[in-house]
Amino acid sequence: MQNVTMNNGVEIPQLGYGVFMMSSAEVEKHLPEAIAAGYRHIDTANAYYNEVAVGDVVKKSGIDRKDFFITTKLWPQDYGKDKAMDAIDASLRRLDTDYIDLLLLHQPYGKYTEAWKVMEQAQKEGKVRAIGLSNFSRKKFQEVLDVADVVPQALQVEINPRQNQHEMKEWLAPKGVVFEGWYPLGHGDKGLLEMPVFVNLAEKYGKSPAQIVLRWEVQSGDVVFPKTLNPDHMKANLDIFNFQLTDDEMAEINAIPQKPYYTVPEETPDFVKAPANFDQQN
Repeated sequence: MQNVTMNNGVEIPQLGYGVFMMSSAEVEKHLPEAIAAGYRHIDTANAYYNEVAVGDVVKKSGIDRKDFFITTKLWPQDYGKDKAMDAIDASLRRLDTDYIDLLLLHQPYGKYTEAWKVMEQAQKEGKVRAIGLSNFSRKKFQEVLDVADVVPQALQVEINPRQNQHEMKEWLAPKGVVFEGWYPLGHGDKGLLEMPVFVNLAEKYGKSPAQIVLRWEVQSGDVVFPKTLNPDHMKANLDIFNFQLTDDEMAEINAIPQKPYYTVPEETPDFVKAPANFDQQN
């Protein structure tokens, strides 16, 4: 596995296993397969309702906790300064761990500037090793920077060849923010993987088009979570660190026309407003 270093010196594995939209039963079945394949970075969230299962699998793995990198996220309903620390403690309890490696604000709605100050305090207290944002636009990211004593260590957003985030990366480059990408393979878009650039490079390097896309992402310095429940695909996704794309090949992929698969709404969507009890795990 290859790591990148965040702006506070904490290292983060570039390839992780995401458990978005996985039931606890699916986590209990497939996360051990991912760990057996070699994954140590696990990306969850309290809104995924599977933190308990993640913590249980990690405990049962027999592998030292320090060898894992666990990311989780706070939901906007818990962003207030009077709620956020309790929500962090609740995630620690559900994950059955003494610390979270990376804690993100999951969505850019509600009292996120208040929550950021609480996350800074949690980091100071050792409950969290690194803190960051998820799905934040430049404008809302700046609002956090305006109140921050700690610059976010990571930003999790859509990243794939159709949404390379180059403008956002250029803006945040001086601050050393690590980018994490969801939808790294284009949200199941077969048309993306069938593009000639990926087919031709796959033939050249003896890899699959998906492996070429993932290689482009990690070679760009990104952290990604390609989702799969297939153990063979888990292993294949890890098999991207034994070759390197040329500068010209990287540039060709970078030149692909941009069209994101999902646009984060500016206003709070209804699904964020819905009542939630994250202690009720599925």
